[in-house]
Amino acid sequence: MFHAFKKDISSVPIPTSFNNPFHYSPHMLCVWAADELRTMLQSNEQWAADASKGKMMGVLVVRNGAGEIGYLAGFSGLLCGSNRQPGFVPPVFDFLAPDGYFKCEDAQITDINYRIAAIESSADYAAAVAAVEQAKKDAVEAVAAYRLQCVANKKARDEKRASGRATEVELSALVRQSQFEKAELKRINRKYNERIDEACAVMQSFTGQIAQLATERKQRSAALQEWLFGQFKMLNGRGEDKTLLEIFAAHNNTLPPAGAGECAAPKMLQYAYENNMRPLAMAEFWVGASPVGEVRRDGCFYPSCKSKCYPILSFMLQGIDVEESALERGGDNLSGIKVLYEDSWLIVVDKPHGALSVPGIVGGSSVQDWLRATYSSNDIFVVHRLDMATSGLLVAARSMEVFKAMQGFFAAREVEKRYIALLDGVPVESEGEINLPLAADYDHRPCQKVCYKDGKPAKTIFKQLRKVEYGGKECALLSLIPVTGRTHQLRVHCAHHSGLNVPIVGDSLYGTAAERLMLHACHIAFSHPVNGELVELSSPAPFQ
Repeated sequence: MFHAFKKDISSVPIPTSFNNPFHYSPHMLCVWAADELRTMLQSNEQWAADASKGKMMGVLVVRNGAGEIGYLAGFSGLLCGSNRQPGFVPPVFDFLAPDGYFKCEDAQITDINYRIAAIESSADYAAAVAAVEQAKKDAVEAVAAYRLQCVANKKARDEKRASGRATEVELSALVRQSQFEKAELKRINRKYNERIDEACAVMQSFTGQIAQLATERKQRSAALQEWLFGQFKMLNGRGEDKTLLEIFAAHNNTLPPAGAGECAAPKMLQYAYENNMRPLAMAEFWVGASPVGEVRRDGCFYPSCKSKCYPILSFMLQGIDVEESALERGGDNLSGIKVLYEDSWLIVVDKPHGALSVPGIVGGSSVQDWLRATYSSNDIFVVHRLDMATSGLLVAARSMEVFKAMQGFFAAREVEKRYIALLDGVPVESEGEINLPLAADYDHRPCQKVCYKDGKPAKTIFKQLRKVEYGGKECALLSLIPVTGRTHQLRVHCAHHSGLNVPIVGDSLYGTAAERLMLHACHIAFSHPVNGELVELSSPAPFQ
């Protein structure tokens, strides 16, 4: 399972701290290990075919007990229908063992599905359902027909009364006829309701069985899932162990999501701990087709997933010296802030990449903090946001009233914004519009995904400015105008296969990491919220 590097790694510095799996640029050893793993995948036709459908792979650079540097390989979920493949780390817990409790209990649950399907597809059940529908139909038709007859009879009675020629005896007979018809209508309703109830009772003998089986299935599935999570006993760098149930209970007091513990990262760390190997660096990368809606590019490295792996890795990495990411520090590039415009109401700055616009959930310094400290005022509010990795023009208000007015301008799309981006290649189209609705990808926060069902409309206008050479290949410099202002809109619209299908250079979330994200807010224009004058500012992109 331990793979020695095929390349000579003697000249490569060994990592002194383990990389943060949620915010990292892959170490050179991880890049080499990933290349070797891809070669190994392609050497097996079945592996290559299955992985081409889309699979997250992982490599973990380790030092073994003999002091040798090598790497472990892992895959998320299953590969060719199995959680065990030669050359890859095994699962933390093999729930697919043929004679194991999980497979046996899962077979019982599957049998319940078959029993439910057998009832639902039986001729007797179909006849019972049809009988209920026919009884309801007969009732509606009978009541409707009798009501029509009653209407005709009432009309005749009304005409006879209006003629003035009816005797007292006849008038009494008309009243009795009306009373009889009302009573008869109730009898008809009662008769058909009894027939419907009889038909429903027959049908409910089937639906009751289905409901009972469905309840049993739900209870057994929940119990089996809880049992399974109790079998995953994860280790950490201190030699401690906790089950997935204990880890998630301590994290947010919930049950683990389905598939927890089966991703590449926890499997590789578990194997390293169990075999006296010291983890040095880790990286996960995508192979094959992108999932629907998401941006996953073949060969690109990605952070570990948040929904499943964040609680698990937070525990497993305890006892290991883990690098602190710039995001966790709250950004570390505030010294390059430039004030381009200021008056009594507004301040516009040129934000450097690597600086937070406003304080993050983990705290840390931000442009807003810098402005408040520089101007000795807590009444300065950044009106909109740029991603930490994005540079460019950022507007701040010097009072809450101006802040609300400017936010209204942004909401009404009365602020003209333009960005410059360097793409990691040249898109097919040189100009046009991109309309792809976006929604949060909760399994891979902070990523966004294209979602036509629940996504919010997002529109971007693009135009190629020129072609440039970067990193030894032809790339394109683009002008991007976000008509809407969704999170990561420009990044997703560039990278997604239904958009430009070319990510922005340095986009570690949707493409490949580089020295920075080559995205810069270069132009902004709006009417001043107080005096109405045009405010128009430009800032050249540092990578033009």
